[in-house]
Amino acid sequence: MHEMAERRPTEASLEDSLALDEMQPSQILELIHQQDGVAHAAVGRVLPQIAEAVEGEAMREVSFGLSRLKPWEEQLTGATVTEVEARGKAILTRFDVGIAVYSHNQLYGKWYFRKAGNYPKTGRSLRMELRGEKRSALLYSASEIEILRPEEEPDHPYLGKLGPDAVDPDVTRAEVLAQLEDPRFRGRNLGALLLDQSFVSGLGNYLRSEILWWAGLHPSWRPKELDDEDREDLARWILDVTRQSYETGGITDCLERVEDAKGRGVPFRHYRHAAFARAGRPCPECGTPVEKIDVGSRRLYLCVPCQPPR
Repeated sequence: MHEMAERRPTEASLEDSLALDEMQPSQILELIHQQDGVAHAAVGRVLPQIAEAVEGEAMREVSFGLSRLKPWEEQLTGATVTEVEARGKAILTRFDVGIAVYSHNQLYGKWYFRKAGNYPKTGRSLRMELRGEKRSALLYSASEIEILRPEEEPDHPYLGKLGPDAVDPDVTRAEVLAQLEDPRFRGRNLGALLLDQSFVSGLGNYLRSEILWWAGLHPSWRPKELDDEDREDLARWILDVTRQSYETGGITDCLERVEDAKGRGVPFRHYRHAAFARAGRPCPECGTPVEKIDVGSRRLYLCVPCQPPR
């Protein structure tokens, strides 16, 4: 394995969110959405907007666009939203009546925020409206919406299998390292493992490419084949790259390079990532053209000299 220390984002750079002068937050979220379904970064960035609109508010109206959820409208209307929580790529909106609304945007769901009673001009189907006194949170196009009681969450097919959340600041490298050494995961190739939400939750397809590039690892490697130092480095990159992406609206390349590219007028799509969606463009580290391959029926981008196969 080659040395990656000089490419590592500094802790300070991870703490400073980069202002994307060329794009509005909604455009950034849509870009992430188009490339990766609902990336965890997008969920993390939309979460404060949902909370600002409805958290702590008694709902003037809760309505659903799915007939199977209609019976819950009366019970939730008038109830207070106590918490809005991200769990992997899902969102739990908790009410003071002991019920949570589980929603997962999948490929097409999109949140809008408007003054209460106002709606966006869109051809999408309204699936859920949470209307407070002044503001509404509106979820369009999503079909995976459920009502859950606390005792049902551990057995939920998605929530019950989630691994440590890479964006959660309480999750440590030691926890991720323990997952890499777990018998359930240590024999699987990294190309498949990094998309398994039971390993580490919140990693999407673009994060998979970027984590492997920063770690200098080919997707064919398995955790059990790595030495202790390489496994520790991989655990670090899983957290560092994911958290930087969350804090910067989806940017995973070195922030010093990003600032330089912005100063030269380089388009956002060309400096956002080090490897992902950069097929044929030079690797930021060695200049070799980045390659695109398919791993697990999903596109993956890598630099072969920097990420040699096992």
